[in-house]
Amino acid sequence: MSPRAVRFPVSCEVAYDYLVAPDNRASWQSSLRNVEDVMGHDGVVGQSWTDVTGVGIRPRMELTDADRPHRWSESGTWGRFKATLTLTFVAVGAATCDVEATLEVRASGLLRPLGLPADRLAPLAVRSDLRRAADILGRG
Repeated sequence: MSPRAVRFPVSCEVAYDYLVAPDNRASWQSSLRNVEDVMGHDGVVGQSWTDVTGVGIRPRMELTDADRPHRWSESGTWGRFKATLTLTFVAVGAATCDVEATLEVRASGLLRPLGLPADRLAPLAVRSDLRRAADILGRG
């Protein structure tokens, strides 16, 4: 298992379907309070929504790549910040999988210097969120 992967006690299909659905996000993403303005179908490239965070940031999100149950990517923008998250799913057995996150955060203009620390810290939060999701699915 990659040091960046989180083990899920469910199949790749179950983990993928749970994680890709915007309506599930607030239950496993620590920064989210709600998801609004969902447009499109779960897991279909082009689906978009607005994340409502606890600190008031409201990035517009879009699913940019979907290869069920192997990989999906989303991109979010808020002002001069842009983040891209890719989750990769690897079967470990019939009912277990590893989910690995790759995250890139960038900022432009005068905020560009803030992009680097965000790029370094955000993956820690994502990994923690994935552990929360794995726990939720393990109880389900």
